[in-house]
Amino acid sequence: MSLEEKLEKIRSPKLQNQKETSVVLSAVEDTLRDENHGQSPTAYFAAILALLAQAIFPSNGTINKELTSSVVYLLDLVVPHVPTPLLRSKFPQILTSLAPALTSDDAEAPLLRSSIGSLESLLVAQDAVAWALPQTQIGPRRAVAGLLTLASDQKPKVRKRAQEAITTILKNPPPSPSLDHPVADMCAETALKTASHVLAMSNTRKKKSKDYTQDQHQPDLLHALHLVKIIASASGGWPSKKIEPLCELLMAVSRSHNEYLTMTAFEVFEVLFRGMADQMSSPKLPRLMEAISELKPSQNDSQLLPPWLAVISRGYDVSAQISPEETFHKLPSLFDMVSAFLLSSSHDIRVSASECLISFLVDCIPDTVIVEPSVFDEKIFEKLALAAEGLLSVRYQSAWTEVFNVEAALFQVLRWRAFPLTRSIVHTIGDLRASDSFNGKKEADTVLGTAIRAMGPYAILETLPLNLINSQKGYPGRAWLLPLLRDNVINTELSHFRSEFVPLSEAMYQRVIDHGESDKTVEVKIFETIVHQTWALFPGYCNLPLDLATTFDQGFAELLSNLLYSQPDLRTNICRALQTLVESNQGILALEADEGVLRFQCRMTKTDAQSNLDHLARFAGNLLAVLFNVYSQTLPQYRGYILQCINAYLSITPETELLETFHRVTDMLESSLADLASQPPSEKQPSKEVSPSQMPPTSHTLMDLIITISVYLPLSTFPRLLTLTSRILPLNHDAQLLKKAYKLIPRLATSTNGALALQTRNQDLQSLLLSSASTASAPARRDRLLAIATAIDHLPPTDFHFIPSVLSEIVIATKEVNEKARSVAFDLLVLMGRKMSAGGTIEQAKIPHMGNDAPTVSASLEEFCTMISAGLVGSTPHMVSASITALTRILYEFHTQLSKSVVEDFISTIDLFLSSPNREIVASCLGFTKVAVTALPKEIVAPRLGTLVPGLLGWSREHKGRFRTKVKHIFERMIRRFGVELIERCTPEEGKALIHNIRKTKERKKRKKTEAKEADDDEVGRDQRARERKGRFESEYEEAIYGSEEDDSSAASSDDDGPRALGKSSKRSNTKKESSKGTYITNPPNADPLDLLSATALSHISTTKPAPVTLKQPRLKTKMRRDPDNGKLIFGTAATAAGGEAEDVDMDEPGDDTTLEG
Repeated sequence: MSLEEKLEKIRSPKLQNQKETSVVLSAVEDTLRDENHGQSPTAYFAAILALLAQAIFPSNGTINKELTSSVVYLLDLVVPHVPTPLLRSKFPQILTSLAPALTSDDAEAPLLRSSIGSLESLLVAQDAVAWALPQTQIGPRRAVAGLLTLASDQKPKVRKRAQEAITTILKNPPPSPSLDHPVADMCAETALKTASHVLAMSNTRKKKSKDYTQDQHQPDLLHALHLVKIIASASGGWPSKKIEPLCELLMAVSRSHNEYLTMTAFEVFEVLFRGMADQMSSPKLPRLMEAISELKPSQNDSQLLPPWLAVISRGYDVSAQISPEETFHKLPSLFDMVSAFLLSSSHDIRVSASECLISFLVDCIPDTVIVEPSVFDEKIFEKLALAAEGLLSVRYQSAWTEVFNVEAALFQVLRWRAFPLTRSIVHTIGDLRASDSFNGKKEADTVLGTAIRAMGPYAILETLPLNLINSQKGYPGRAWLLPLLRDNVINTELSHFRSEFVPLSEAMYQRVIDHGESDKTVEVKIFETIVHQTWALFPGYCNLPLDLATTFDQGFAELLSNLLYSQPDLRTNICRALQTLVESNQGILALEADEGVLRFQCRMTKTDAQSNLDHLARFAGNLLAVLFNVYSQTLPQYRGYILQCINAYLSITPETELLETFHRVTDMLESSLADLASQPPSEKQPSKEVSPSQMPPTSHTLMDLIITISVYLPLSTFPRLLTLTSRILPLNHDAQLLKKAYKLIPRLATSTNGALALQTRNQDLQSLLLSSASTASAPARRDRLLAIATAIDHLPPTDFHFIPSVLSEIVIATKEVNEKARSVAFDLLVLMGRKMSAGGTIEQAKIPHMGNDAPTVSASLEEFCTMISAGLVGSTPHMVSASITALTRILYEFHTQLSKSVVEDFISTIDLFLSSPNREIVASCLGFTKVAVTALPKEIVAPRLGTLVPGLLGWSREHKGRFRTKVKHIFERMIRRFGVELIERCTPEEGKALIHNIRKTKERKKRKKTEAKEADDDEVGRDQRARERKGRFESEYEEAIYGSEEDDSSAASSDDDGPRALGKSSKRSNTKKESSKGTYITNPPNADPLDLLSATALSHISTTKPAPVTLKQPRLKTKMRRDPDNGKLIFGTAATAAGGEAEDVDMDEPGDDTTLEG
């Protein structure tokens, strides 16, 4: 920001405290105008210095507080724009003038901040000669001493401003050969003295006071450490001479239990290391690391040792960035030094030591020594492997978890160089894993899995053989290695699988065959499991194999083909492996990484990957033939992985072989269609759902293959594809085949050639879709709509007559029962609207059922709305309702692009339809009204409320189709947007009860919301409502149509007539709802208190409130007999007098000679 912009803000102040500064600035500018000095920065500077002499009197230390703050504030603004020579010459004068303001005890924070800002600009402008003056003279060093004092001030804003000034000064040193600023030593020494003094005082108070704990915040020490961090982060870093005392101080602070102090000390170390990561400050790093190493705590110091290890690991991380070779050569000695701490009895020390060792391995071993190690580098590797092997001895038994983490990191870093150096480590961990008494099998699996990824399976199996074929005593079988190999094999030699596991699979499978057809024993099932686990390794071996060109030959391809035919259980793994062979190499080609990075990560380059794909392409034709046959023999629910594999090999198949494959499959499909067409009409029954256990017709399978091949075909094949599709679309008796034919068109759009073909042959596609409209079945509706969307997406601007040709079908589809088809229809309407709004021509003479003399019109959004509006005069209510629904979607999407008159015509038209007696039409009108109320501008909807509101109220008492609820939701939206007063004015007297109900319900909810819940509960509620809202609606359009602020339950509760419609809810229902919450103890009256420890206590606990128990009077027994003549029941004395056999009946109140009509 320029000086003029800063001063302009002061001339027109917005805050009260800036008005006095504005007055002073006005006086300065008046003076400059009177003396004709101009308004340059130098002129402002001179005038402000003259005012400063009147505001502050250095001789007696008095300050004119009313004037000083404004003058120093202006000085702070002007000084950065003054020439440097002038600032150097005026520095003693300004420092003398500002000294009373800086040293005054009652100086306010704004004055101090402005004074600090002025000094900052002045000190940055000083040269090396000025900085050489001692602190006893009036010079820059004295000013910095004052800033260091203010950097520990109690006022937060003053302290922050002083620290920022010190940072700026140290980052802008004068030109000199030294790395450090001339005043850096003084700043470091002052900050160290301050921090040491505060720490000593803290320790003294701790010793004297029993109540004092180091867990207190200790703000003075935090401020002092922050000042140290600021000085260390400046240019040049911390001065070299002060590194040792700083390390001692920081390690002493790290001993504290106060986490804030410990974190601050670590932050200072981090700043030190970060500052030394550049080449300018790197010479200081050895001295710093030497100082930290000399401060090594004792082996059992659980407070100081973990932070010391963290600092050491970070320091050598920086050292590895500056001098990687030198740090790598130190690694064995560092490894031995830190690994000794794994013997500690403290768990925290062991964990910190293991993390430090892992950090050494990850950070201090360069990639270059892995790719091309020298003889000396290999000796370093041997020393590291020997040290890591020693960690597996009995001495480190208590730290075996941490040791396993270190071993895993060693494998991960050394990668393939770990073999054969770490063979003994693998053998030891394998023996531990095989021991039944060892409890760390999971951790051992993690280490072995890392070793498999790093060295490859051949290295592991050479050390830990499986011993499954010829198991002997003393050579245990290791079948537990197979799952580990399955999860971790990658980027290794494919030849190892062929030489090791193919014979194993054959031997195990032969044992299964030798067993015959008898019932399988446990041993046979184990053999089958081993076969499956063996081939489960195959996909891992096929992930970037290093020897693909030499191992994958004709014999191996024939072996895989035979297995695909003969063993269906292995098809999944084999297809996944074949697919991985292609896709992993294609992934390498798609990467933008450097060749060196690729060689380090996967030991291959893009050239190697391309040669692998070229090699696989030679087998693609034969493999595709096998996969096609296997695909046709597999049930539909298990075909997915086969199709993915086919897709992968089609992407690398040469064009000539691809065309041969395509023509062969197409010929077979045409032959199948010809056979289907030759069937008599009586046999062409509509296709039924195919049972999951039945194979689909051959035509379905062939069509799946053509859809898969289509995206890889050249342009010359697309005429035949369209011809084939035209033969299938009239076959309305086979819905599944029809769906597949429609799916072919969107599939073509996913490829470059296919999209180009759809554009060049779009007219043929239009004719095909129009001619097949009459044969489209309901199951294929969604796929047909997607095909139409693809055609419209590639439609040229001159062929927009296709849009009105299919528009009626799309409009009707918006009322489809199938939700997916309905959603596609809505999206298709939007796509049509966007196409029409982009412009084009519509030759109406080409539209079916239009005359040849129909004029050509220009495409526009208004014209599209006119086309849809034609359906409003349809002959059926279903068509009218669909047209209104389509207009609703268009209005919601394009209301900002439509003219005001068109929108008003829409509203007035729908207003008329609200009075229709047909519920289907009215339901669509309600949706339109809701979108209009929520989406359209207020100035368009408000004038129509006078007719809309009465029309809506006419359906407010209709319960069928939830009309009452929908109308209420619309009124809720209207009230929320236009206000209850306007809606009430537009509402007739007989409909105001609904408005009152909505208003009272809203007030009641608002009152309940303000009464309850803490902030956390409210946040949880918002998250839950957001999830419910997200889950209820698929799109913003559906939310606008169906959404409401009120819950369905509350709306449904007001659907009934009577008092509830006016908001008078039943107290009984509320009481019942409230009583259903909680847990109650049911205990009979006059019983003993319930013993909750009793085994029967659970039977007396209920989630519903028990009804009060009332004691009934004992029932009296009376005699009853039935009159044989008329069947009447006679009670009381009459029954006894009548004689005969009577029955005892329980009666609450016996009557005399009472009869009940039977």
